[in-house]
Amino acid sequence: MNGKLSRREALVSAGALVAAGLSTRPAAAQSERPKDEPFRYCLNTSTLRGQKLPISDEVDIAAKAGFHAMEPWISELDAHVKGGGSLKDLGKKLADHNLTVESAIGFAPWIVDDDAQRAKGVEQMKREMDMVAQLGGKRIAAPPAGNQNANLDLRKAAERYRVILEVGDQTGVVPEMEFWGPVKVINTLAEAAFIAIQSGHPKACILADIYHMYKGGSGHDSVRLLSGNAIHVIHTNDYPADPPREAIKDEHRVYPGDGIAPLTTFFRTLKEIGFSGYLSVELFNREYWKQDALEVAKTAVEKTRAAVKKAFA
Repeated sequence: MNGKLSRREALVSAGALVAAGLSTRPAAAQSERPKDEPFRYCLNTSTLRGQKLPISDEVDIAAKAGFHAMEPWISELDAHVKGGGSLKDLGKKLADHNLTVESAIGFAPWIVDDDAQRAKGVEQMKREMDMVAQLGGKRIAAPPAGNQNANLDLRKAAERYRVILEVGDQTGVVPEMEFWGPVKVINTLAEAAFIAIQSGHPKACILADIYHMYKGGSGHDSVRLLSGNAIHVIHTNDYPADPPREAIKDEHRVYPGDGIAPLTTFFRTLKEIGFSGYLSVELFNREYWKQDALEVAKTAVEKTRAAVKKAFA
């Protein structure tokens, strides 16, 4: 099977997705939170990337802004270590601020066709998982980084995903199958879900993104076919009507509520399927990068919280 599924395979996958959607997170997980705030809020550090701050300063900012968690980039952790910092000490600082690391962003080429390059990618993923584990982190993004094959066999992709899931079993950090809207394959929620399901691993999960669902043409309603147990973190953002979908880029992402994304419906659907995880605000807006980092972080969490409250008012 190549990147495009046959009609029969698509129907089989759809059936698996519907079945997955029937198993939702226990109600107790939701009942501990206010009805108008069923999710938790996380800061993806790309939102402050332009300010060029050390990760330790971003931890302080996330805590002051009111976030519950962080999603750091591996490049920042590398810089922290190269500057003489300790990941374990950074993990303690996060804990002291009552912040968890729900996910992290890396770009290991674990999915590529070249055997030698893929082996190096798996080793890179293991090293990055070890770094996240030292922080007390739980997960790491597993995007289709490095893949240039528009006809990638999704069954092979699932086998390769299982390999890094088994590496995660050793490190205690789970790789999340991520899709990217602009790429030629694995650009939709459906493809990511197929890979996760086909891997056959009990910890397989999906890292979704509101912008990438729009850019890749997934349709935000499609998440209703999944179980909340299959998604722990969602990259949260909004996007304007202009530029149009075909031309829009990461840099055009805006704060939740400032664009045209169907956030109210999307958030309601997330709750219905049992999702009670983290909304990780991931922006690449160059105008925000010119502003005070703490003000950007505060605005990010406040607008995200307001969009969620609006959905459940």
